[in-house]
Amino acid sequence: MDVLFPAVLLCAARILGGASAASHYNCNGPLASALPHSSFQSSSQSSASYSAFYAKLNRRDEAGGWSPMVTDQDPWLQVDLREQMEVTAVATQGRYDSSDWVSSYLLLYSDTGRIWKQYRHEDGLEKFDGNVNSETVVQNKLSHPVKTRFLRFVPLEWNPSGWMGLRVEVFGCSYKSYVADFDGRSSLLYRFNQKSMSTVKDVISLRFKSHQAEGVLLHGVGQRGDYITLELHRGRLDLYLNLDDSRSRFSSRRVPVTVGSLLDDQHWHSAHIERFNRQVNLTVDSHTQHFQTSGEGQSLEVDYELSFGGIPLPGKPGTFLGKNFHGCIENLYYNGINIIDLAKRRKPQIHSVGNVTFSCSPPQLVACTFLSSSSSFLSLPSVTAPTGEFTVRFQFRTWNPDGLLLSVQLNPSPQKLELQISNSWLHLTLHSTGRQRSEVSAGRRVNDGLWHTVSLTSRNLQITLSVDGEPSSKVELWETVESRGSFYFGGCPPTECHIQAPAFQGCMQLISINNHLVNLTHVQQGLLGNYNELRFDTCNMKDRCLPNLCEHGARCSQTWSSFSCDCSGTGYSGATCHNSIYESSCEAYKLSGSSSGFYFIDPDGSGPLGPTQVYCNMTEKKVWTVLSHNSTAPVKVQKSSPQRPHIMKFNYNASADQLRAIVARSEQCQQEVVYNCRKSRLFNTKDGSPLSWWLDRDGDKRSYWGGFLPGVQQCSCSLEENCVDMNYFCNCDADTDSWANDTGLLSYKDHLPVSQIVIGDTNRTGSQAVYHVGSLRCYGDKSIWNAASFYQEASYLYFPTLQAELASDISFYFKTSSPSGVFLENQGLKDFIRVELSSPAVVTFSFDVGNGPAVLSVKSHLPLNDRQWHYVRAERNVKEASLQVDKLPLRLLEAPADGHLRLRLSSQLFVGGTASQQRGFLGCIRSLMVNGLTFDLEERARMTPGVSSGCPGYCSGSSSLCHNRGRCIEKSNGYICDCSQSAYGGATCNQEVSVSFDRESSVTYTFQEPFSVMQNRSSQASSAFTESRAREDVAFSFVTSQRPAMLLTVSTFSQQYITTILARNGSLQIWYHLQTDRSPDIFNPVPKNLADGRLHRIRIHRVGRNLYVQIDQDIHRKYTLSSDAELILIRSLTLGKVIRMESFDEEVVKAASRGFVGCLSSVQFNHVAPLKAALTNRGSSLITIRGPLVQSNCGALAESTSHILQDQAANEDKEQHDSNAQKDLAVIAGVVTAVVFIAVCALAVISRLLYQQRRAKRSSSMKEEHRHSTYTDYRTELHLQNSVRDNVKEYYI
Repeated sequence: MDVLFPAVLLCAARILGGASAASHYNCNGPLASALPHSSFQSSSQSSASYSAFYAKLNRRDEAGGWSPMVTDQDPWLQVDLREQMEVTAVATQGRYDSSDWVSSYLLLYSDTGRIWKQYRHEDGLEKFDGNVNSETVVQNKLSHPVKTRFLRFVPLEWNPSGWMGLRVEVFGCSYKSYVADFDGRSSLLYRFNQKSMSTVKDVISLRFKSHQAEGVLLHGVGQRGDYITLELHRGRLDLYLNLDDSRSRFSSRRVPVTVGSLLDDQHWHSAHIERFNRQVNLTVDSHTQHFQTSGEGQSLEVDYELSFGGIPLPGKPGTFLGKNFHGCIENLYYNGINIIDLAKRRKPQIHSVGNVTFSCSPPQLVACTFLSSSSSFLSLPSVTAPTGEFTVRFQFRTWNPDGLLLSVQLNPSPQKLELQISNSWLHLTLHSTGRQRSEVSAGRRVNDGLWHTVSLTSRNLQITLSVDGEPSSKVELWETVESRGSFYFGGCPPTECHIQAPAFQGCMQLISINNHLVNLTHVQQGLLGNYNELRFDTCNMKDRCLPNLCEHGARCSQTWSSFSCDCSGTGYSGATCHNSIYESSCEAYKLSGSSSGFYFIDPDGSGPLGPTQVYCNMTEKKVWTVLSHNSTAPVKVQKSSPQRPHIMKFNYNASADQLRAIVARSEQCQQEVVYNCRKSRLFNTKDGSPLSWWLDRDGDKRSYWGGFLPGVQQCSCSLEENCVDMNYFCNCDADTDSWANDTGLLSYKDHLPVSQIVIGDTNRTGSQAVYHVGSLRCYGDKSIWNAASFYQEASYLYFPTLQAELASDISFYFKTSSPSGVFLENQGLKDFIRVELSSPAVVTFSFDVGNGPAVLSVKSHLPLNDRQWHYVRAERNVKEASLQVDKLPLRLLEAPADGHLRLRLSSQLFVGGTASQQRGFLGCIRSLMVNGLTFDLEERARMTPGVSSGCPGYCSGSSSLCHNRGRCIEKSNGYICDCSQSAYGGATCNQEVSVSFDRESSVTYTFQEPFSVMQNRSSQASSAFTESRAREDVAFSFVTSQRPAMLLTVSTFSQQYITTILARNGSLQIWYHLQTDRSPDIFNPVPKNLADGRLHRIRIHRVGRNLYVQIDQDIHRKYTLSSDAELILIRSLTLGKVIRMESFDEEVVKAASRGFVGCLSSVQFNHVAPLKAALTNRGSSLITIRGPLVQSNCGALAESTSHILQDQAANEDKEQHDSNAQKDLAVIAGVVTAVVFIAVCALAVISRLLYQQRRAKRSSSMKEEHRHSTYTDYRTELHLQNSVRDNVKEYYI
């Protein structure tokens, strides 16, 4: 169906091609060369010989082109094509034989010459490239043709050594137009020849331009509940479509598919609906939504008629349901039928309701655009009004949440009235003498891009503010006031007023002062008022959230000049929500120091698949990923037959694509199938067809059972040659009255997991089966150690072209001894992307998307060509680019505003070299991932000369000898583990670092400098970007019996803090106080008492507003903070008793004063291990220790505490029993006890002497063993530094 649908729609489009004027195959003829003088107009001309008529391409007479006056502040050249044409390209030249030419320009178009729209390229770019001399013709093809009559060229830049000069040509072809004008009270009805029309395929196309943001374009309904409605709503196009769905028929709320934005701009927009059965494409302009309709039907059944322009009520002429369309519709086709042509020729199928005309009435509203948030303003003089009265009305639309709309001085002086948008609300402020002022608010979220009508009136000692006809807000006056001087709209020149609010960016229209409508054309001509940074005759608004460039379903919000993405709840982070906040596998969690538990994994990283929850079993040498399903208990089956079998479908807590990705990424997967049977066969039939089977992940039927390869109808007992009856290949096929078992493991990855099981032979007397399908279990991560070695500079690996137009992330590890080399490169005609080691200590990421080369570099204080593994991650999206190397500060470069967005590549991707075979990389690259996809370097290396699969070295294997964030360091004859970034110690970073505290004990780690989670941005980066990158990772273990108790506190110089305490009932509390003007967020993950003398492990992880908490092996719990603020200027981290408590809440103060009595172990905060630092750097100025601090073992302490608690309970029972015993038994017991005590003491002395002797011998042998284990020849894995993705600054201790 998916393959057939586009083909059918393409066929339909070709059939209807003759109905559309856009079907010309050769639409590139010159349109301007034959036009008369009157078709060329301009804002001004230097003299008669420089007039607009001489601006035809290649013309040499007179001055040889058009040039405006030097004093012209807003120059333009206009071409009238005399009728509506389809324009596909434009071309420009400079003025003949001169130094005058235009190097860049804007192109505006209009079908009336009054309201203009700015042309934007496919990627949103507005500027056209012009000329570099006066004679060369530069042609710009339009990425999407426009159908228009008027074109206007607006110069932006010109030859700095000369002046503006233009000669132009326009290319395209004629365009046939059928137009109908609807006045908001009319419609067209297309009546069918029969009672109802049922279609399995529909193609509906039209063009429209609207005066309003609401209105029905198309509507049809059928008796069985089918309906189709296409309507404008809030400036967007909504399509309601239902095919025989009774749920939707009786539902009070119908959900539309929405496309487009700002469609009420009085410019033409195209709409196209293609439907085949339930598959639908809805296209508005160049934006398409693909969707599937609800319901079970395949056809659309509409009764009697389709209505266009409104929904008339039957039997009530002139009455409509809903709001009618007000505007023009052009070239309206319904399944090849030209509706407007039929209406124009008064055919009987068409019935006209109301006043429908067949010419598009010219628009009456002319808008102006305020371009600058700092310097735009429009100054208009006041019009005479009665004393004590004035009235101002206007309409505006904007995306900005703040901006000044109106300012006017009042008499008596020095009063002033200001109307501004503040936090998306309208605020009216009356400034009186001194600091007195009165304020009122009105409207809600007026920065939604829609037109809003404002009315401001001063009358009868009141100033009244009304928005969109809602109830007005009033400011009471003590005396009569009147306007003084000019009214300033959108801003105010600094010489006239001093206002802190930013200027308004957006559009205004219908400005009237004292009931006199302002003629904006007179303002533009200098005949009225004054202005700065305005563009007339156009509302140049752009919806930066269309298309939505936020990824993974994130919500887009925008201002006039930029957009931002809300990543909350998506599982992703970054400027466009591109980066997954989760690891890609359980193996990666293990390498980051995690223990067994439930985790979210994202198997394709930044790819389209979302995260899913799995259980990571890390208790064995292999790390197992476990995915459960809906049937966990054994299932008993009876009375099933081949005709009516028992069927069980298995639903996993992951989608089919996620399951496929997890299995493909793993080294090995398996799933156990337990099958117990009694008189229930699997294969024992005459024709050999199976009686029971299972379906694989693709829904294909499989009849092999555990232990055998696909395609063989056998069970594991046949493979092991131990079936109860060797005449059969399965125990159950013996068909005996006793219970038999055919249990085995399914391990063929391409078929896993099991999606369904079918049992078909339990309908005979005594027949019965019991089965159980286990969880899917996988281990290993093939991508982590997939490596290639490059040993010839001219060698490289090549892969298909990167699919990275709008976003791409590249990550890998490398090690080398070479001073430089290109890691990877991909080129296009002009665009490129490259990551390289540019010098021994510098990694460079460079690219060009059409805005000129952009370069980010990270310089390490130590050489990177040290034969050790180093991590690199480069990302580029439409908002910014970033480069991360190891744990060095992240480098950021913001994308230029309104620049090119798409990275257009055409060549192959070269890894380890370049197409020119120069500056190739010598060394190893592993774990190369691009946009979540792993590149199989090993497979490609096997067939490439100069490259070998794998990587030599001790730290290049997958066996883990460095644990808990320990880093494997290559040595000439072995390896060592660098545990400096781990909270653990020992040769392999697996020994816990524990300290016993008493009530007065504390450890405070002071950061060397104010520690902020701010990024190290490139000099080109803008400070306006405020995307939250707040992130903390906290982990520690503890044993205590005290409550309340203070565990860990992080405080900042800005009075923020994070603290974990045990409350009065022993439960864990996590306090986040990120905004000092708000109450802290408090979380109680579990209500149980943790002050129970047992060892507990706590892990806390925050990304923005999302907080994840794990206690022991429990599932990760997710919480949402009230703020995503970063910790600003971290001062210190304290374990145990806190001395400075000035900013803490009362409950925290109580816990802090009590301190902590017990044992703390393996404490980690981001990259800092404070407890370990306290033991290894006691003399450091960064460490402050108060009270006694004793190195301990929390695990052993927890065991001893548990035994003590048990002994205390036993002793209490014993004392109760002894109080009832006879005195003589007590005497005997005392004697026996004394004898036993003496014997035990003697035995203890002897044991102590023997122990000391053995310990001396063992100590020398352990030193020898340690020396050998440190330099073992086994290949080991390098700890995956997943924390390099943390956007925080690293500190070493």
